[in-house]
Amino acid sequence: MYGVYNFLSVESHGFNRVIFIFMVKSISIIIPNYNGKTLLMQNLPSVFNALKTSNITDYEIIVTDDASQDDSVLFLKNEYAGRVLVLENPNNVGFAGNVNRGIFKAQKDLVFILNSDVQLTEGFFLPLLKYFEYPDTFGVMSRIDNFQNYTIDQAKYPEIHFAKIDGTRNFYNPNVLLHYTLFLSGANALIDKNKLLELGGFLEIFCPFYYEDVDLGLRAWRKGFKCYYENNAVCLHDVSSSIKKKLKKDVLKVILKNKIYLHFLHLSSAGFGFFILKFLGKVLWNSVHLNKVYWFALREFIKNYSEIIHIRKKLQQSEKINLMEIKNIILNSL
Repeated sequence: MYGVYNFLSVESHGFNRVIFIFMVKSISIIIPNYNGKTLLMQNLPSVFNALKTSNITDYEIIVTDDASQDDSVLFLKNEYAGRVLVLENPNNVGFAGNVNRGIFKAQKDLVFILNSDVQLTEGFFLPLLKYFEYPDTFGVMSRIDNFQNYTIDQAKYPEIHFAKIDGTRNFYNPNVLLHYTLFLSGANALIDKNKLLELGGFLEIFCPFYYEDVDLGLRAWRKGFKCYYENNAVCLHDVSSSIKKKLKKDVLKVILKNKIYLHFLHLSSAGFGFFILKFLGKVLWNSVHLNKVYWFALREFIKNYSEIIHIRKKLQQSEKINLMEIKNIILNSL
């Protein structure tokens, strides 16, 4: 599956670094797209350049189009014929379903999930490949800067308590050789394809968006795999350029719905019981103030309960380590 060790020198963000890497044979790059013609025009060239400057020659690029209404597909077929495989969804299915279509089509050793609004820097893959020497590696994410070179995403801190799961806080310790993260960012994640298929890809119950990447990371950890963060690989990201166009209330409905799903799937029964009691209080308080977003989220959870409970039972049956053990592994490594 894997190749040979190489020394390579690459310039990134104004300085040269020599990297000792373990080369992999192949990478499938999966880029989900929805009305992103302009973003693809801007960012696809950086993907090809990152592959070239990382000395990766065995790859495929798959763009999964989620029923775009712009000229994304036509642009790709005209400008990247034979270089990019386009998978067209007849209906809009959301992030998880759209990416899964690419995952199940991928033919290479590793899968790299990349947002269409992300630019890769030169030699991007070089610092990432070494993690796949380890048999329990699930995947690795890079540092994410905005286009003003301000860091917006690093490793995700495991704020896990009795009735709460939160991974929004960034953290980084430069003295740690192998740096864990609670989950891999949905904007960029290099993942072992076989392990990803073993987990079944993203859970599509989280569609259209939000928390599917947190859930995937938690499922990987609970299975006994490890998720890593690499600070020396950098990509540039225009945060939520697609989602931010949606109405604020509609986005909040989805966030709250998926937050319930995440906590139900991964908390203990007692922990979720406490979580849902607090959530019911917010439902009542917001209903008094004629805000129905919390009620919408609770209604969707009840409607999909039979599907969610089935997923929860399967996770419990395959679990090798629990949430608190995951938290301790990450924190003890620091």
